[in-house]
Amino acid sequence: MLEWIDTPAPHVLAMRLGGRLDADELQSIIDAIETAKTLHPRISLYLELDALRSMTPPALLRDIGYGLTQVGQLEHFHHVAIISDQHWLRPVAALESRLFAPLTVRVFTNHQQQAAMDWASELPGRPAPAAPNRRAG
Repeated sequence: MLEWIDTPAPHVLAMRLGGRLDADELQSIIDAIETAKTLHPRISLYLELDALRSMTPPALLRDIGYGLTQVGQLEHFHHVAIISDQHWLRPVAALESRLFAPLTVRVFTNHQQQAAMDWASELPGRPAPAAPNRRAG
């Protein structure tokens, strides 16, 4: 399941992922990322992941393939805020930040959603925009 979340900054793509993510849902994420990259010099992602249980095999293959194409385009990415209480994600995020610089990946707990959105909304050299109503519905 993919649910888009409103953001206070136009360069941020925010989503809640739950259940089993399929290839069509993953493709809509990829399409949104590619569109955002044409509109903004740097983009950030805000990802609520605690309800995500699995990906279909075609979604997993598409995710890996797309990820490999982005290795040479990391300058388009700024922050990835992962919201989860799953502690095993912290060392993975730290490794990704080291491997994929200038991209910075941070894990926030479920109680830190606003802090995560504020951080994802930051751009290099600028503070985060004031946060209006950050969620739809």
